Amino acid sequence: MFKKIALLGVIAAAIFSFFYFDLNSYLTLEGMKGSLDTFKSQIADNPVLSIGVFFAIYVAVTALSLPGAAILTLAAGALFGLVQGLVIVSFASSVGATLAFLVSRFILRDTVRNKFKEKLKKIDEGVEKQGAFYLFTLRLVPVFPFFLINLLMGLTSLKTWTFYWVSQIGMLAGTAVYVNAGTQLAQIDSLSGIVSPGLIFSFVLLGIFPWIAKGIVALVNRRRVYKGYNKPKKFDRNLVVIGAGAGGLVTSYIAAAVKAKVTLVEAGEMGGDCLNYGCVPSKAIIKTAKVANQMRHADNYGLEPVSPAMSFKKVMARVHEIIAAIAPNDSVERYTSLGVDVVKGYAKIIDPWTVEIKKNDGGTQTLTTKTIVVATGAAPFVPDLPGIEQSGYVTSDTLWSKFADLEESPKRLIVLGGGPIGCELAQAFSRLGSKVTQVERAPRLMGKEDADVAEYAESVLRESGVNVLTSHDALRFERQNGEKVLVVAKEGVESTIAYDEVIIAVGRKARLNGFGLEDLGIKFDRTIDTDEYLQTLMPNIFAAGDVVGPYQFTHVAAHQAWYAAVNALFGTFKKFKVDYRVIPWTTFIDPEVARVGLSERDAAEQDIDVEVTRYEFAELDRAVAESARKGFIKVLTPPGKDKILGVTIVSEHAGDLLAEFVIAMKHDLGLNKILGTIHAYPTWAEGAKYAAGNWKRANAPEKLLGFVEKFHTWRRG
Repeated sequence: MFKKIALLGVIAAAIFSFFYFDLNSYLTLEGMKGSLDTFKSQIADNPVLSIGVFFAIYVAVTALSLPGAAILTLAAGALFGLVQGLVIVSFASSVGATLAFLVSRFILRDTVRNKFKEKLKKIDEGVEKQGAFYLFTLRLVPVFPFFLINLLMGLTSLKTWTFYWVSQIGMLAGTAVYVNAGTQLAQIDSLSGIVSPGLIFSFVLLGIFPWIAKGIVALVNRRRVYKGYNKPKKFDRNLVVIGAGAGGLVTSYIAAAVKAKVTLVEAGEMGGDCLNYGCVPSKAIIKTAKVANQMRHADNYGLEPVSPAMSFKKVMARVHEIIAAIAPNDSVERYTSLGVDVVKGYAKIIDPWTVEIKKNDGGTQTLTTKTIVVATGAAPFVPDLPGIEQSGYVTSDTLWSKFADLEESPKRLIVLGGGPIGCELAQAFSRLGSKVTQVERAPRLMGKEDADVAEYAESVLRESGVNVLTSHDALRFERQNGEKVLVVAKEGVESTIAYDEVIIAVGRKARLNGFGLEDLGIKFDRTIDTDEYLQTLMPNIFAAGDVVGPYQFTHVAAHQAWYAAVNALFGTFKKFKVDYRVIPWTTFIDPEVARVGLSERDAAEQDIDVEVTRYEFAELDRAVAESARKGFIKVLTPPGKDKILGVTIVSEHAGDLLAEFVIAMKHDLGLNKILGTIHAYPTWAEGAKYAAGNWKRANAPEKLLGFVEKFHTWRRG
């Protein structure tokens, strides 16, 4: 500890002296040019000593992280010329940076490690694998100030020698540009010197160096990741897309639209999970269930309530008819007509430019391609519970075929999971006649939503007849007295639930295995590791949709697909970062829950101060007319400002009503703009205007209104 304090004292004294004696004035462009002649004469009288002194000053400035290293680099070019100046600065800067690195490691590392142990552990794991390359990239493209790189790298486990030699090489190109600029600045004797070709060239280099460096980094990265692979001289395709869900369909559609030669590979049904197992069939059965519920409660509309006569088999037949009606939009025939080469089979990436397809008809096809997009989607996650394989469970993917021939809905149904899928299916099947028990291990349903929204969801499910069991852990599936039971526990106390069928709806996991990613070293855990352009470790291999996250929604997969397609086909010239700023989603229980942006829960976790404005649909004329007065709009804004940070809508048609707020957030339109927009009467959309009106009343300029009141009083005499 004493050594650390002593070293800190020496450093503090040196920095204090630097500023107290105004030494920083020499490290400005004006100061350097003003002293140039003096320094040159001293160098002429004693060149060796002058070089040593300059070297020591440069090392000290860099080691102490003082401002002025860039000016000293220019000065080196002006005083010593390009070659000698480059040699001096190259070594001085690397030595100084290494000293700063060691000081940071000695003084700060233990303290920082104790406070951020887990975070630094993950960083060290990355540094151990690719630390030299990370450092080289930072040195070559100086987006980060070099002194910060020195200090931060000292906190990691990077070896000192590695830090030194990588810094020496990485900073060389940038140093050369600055030293060269310095040689030209030294030649300015008059106004004509300002426009000399040499000086102009130096400043052009300074301007374009980040782009050159970026290209060098990309080239080095390519050589590193593609080492050991032979790139074909010609390619069969511009793009191969693996997976024909929302992400793959949109990616291949865009590629074909811009006249690229694209192959779309799909082993299963075209349209992916959304059409065949998810969005479409679930919304179809939810509609039937809603109508059945309205029939039972027809007295809400002045009619006689009636219990619907129901053939569950016909209900399921309607679901499959709807899938069949939409299927042509995603069919092989349609995409072939659009210019996409569709191949039915299993694709495996053999090397960065080769895809092998084992066709469903038994044949094999191998294609070379410039780029690849992996859009293989996700599948339901099935927990490893004892007895689950003997339980006869279904998932959101398999229930549509398993239940297709049932004459009645399952009498006793367990829905395991309290997320959006579990809630939607629990309510729908309960309304269709099943006795549904929903089991959720968390304290509430829909855990990503605010507490008031979760409470609302639980209340409407209970009203629909669902037996909601929160804070219950599913332990195992058994047979007791000849019937199937699920053993659950709450606070350690076990109980059993008898059932005929069980739906597993505890989440979805990305389909990652079997496509060759692991053989290429492309990293994935729960999702594929990609950058902000959706590139994987291999720059020509991209990913989109549920395999990437962070949102497993059809509309997000389609959104990502545009970026994947454009970056894959045109990324050599221009790449686009994926925009996740405004992502809406809806849970289709009845009434619906829709959200975009921050929730109150998010704001609290991120320590963001917000003002919450609510509007209750009980006050909306259209809701009253339709006997659908449940629900509310909740808008989050910065205190006193109309900027929309997040919106939650709980009501009939919530997913549709959310669109107005989505476009407002996307284009930075505040609540004042919504308030000033004419909304047809009587419509559900008026809720947005009235919510904006509530915000306006809460933020009325009271002082100004006080003066206005006095003005009107004066006008009345």
